[in-house]
Amino acid sequence: MSIKLIAIDIDGTLLNEKNELAPATIDAVQAAEDQGIKVVLCSGRPLSGVAPYIKKLGISGDDQYAITYNGSVAQTVSGKVLINHSLSYDDYIDLEALSRKLGVHFQVETPDYIYTANKNISAYTIYESNLVTMLIRYREVNEMPRDLTISKAMFVDHAQEIDRIKPLIPQSFKDKYYVVQSTPVFIEVMNKEASKGNALRGLAAKLGLSADEIMTLGDQGNDLTMIEYAGMGVAMGNAIDEVKQAANAVTLTNAEDGVAAAIRKYALK
Repeated sequence: MSIKLIAIDIDGTLLNEKNELAPATIDAVQAAEDQGIKVVLCSGRPLSGVAPYIKKLGISGDDQYAITYNGSVAQTVSGKVLINHSLSYDDYIDLEALSRKLGVHFQVETPDYIYTANKNISAYTIYESNLVTMLIRYREVNEMPRDLTISKAMFVDHAQEIDRIKPLIPQSFKDKYYVVQSTPVFIEVMNKEASKGNALRGLAAKLGLSADEIMTLGDQGNDLTMIEYAGMGVAMGNAIDEVKQAANAVTLTNAEDGVAAAIRKYALK
């Protein structure tokens, strides 16, 4: 079957080693769109952090889509939510308590703000705020509104601290939530039904597409589910080994315009 939808991770995949959108990548994406192929950006970021790249790629309209918060949300690029798997207030209480037990910084992301109860706000929370264009709200646990839509929770800290706590996360939490390391400094926790692969499967069903008509590109653990789901799962040359092993093919690195190379080799007619 021909490829009718390309799902692309952003950080470490769509963006090069300078966190920039390379001209070759823009040209390849636009060539795919010209052939009627839908291009869906799939990111751990909220829509506010995805929107600048959607605009640069020339993707617009109510029939174009993005998968955000690592698959917690699938929506149109104009913001209409099609799929939403969120965390509850009780989930927040349990996860925040675990962060204190583990001794790491913690935050949650809603559609509007990043919330943290850490008085000494992590540098990585500030980095995330700048990356996704979302303001930070400091709230003590007893000040957190109970009716928030929480798209994801994050343990954020230095890489050595994330490596330390990763094996200490109780199995009961791994059974209850979707827990994935998205970067060396982030472990993300979401609703069990949330993942890039599940969101892509749900979106494909709405569009009447099969997995064989979908190509995915990614580099990290949070991309694994969509690499495994797609008929053509492509790992970046800079991807972690687990992603490369699950992929149908490995393209060039993000520093070598690997997304452009894969689109031209596997998707364009």
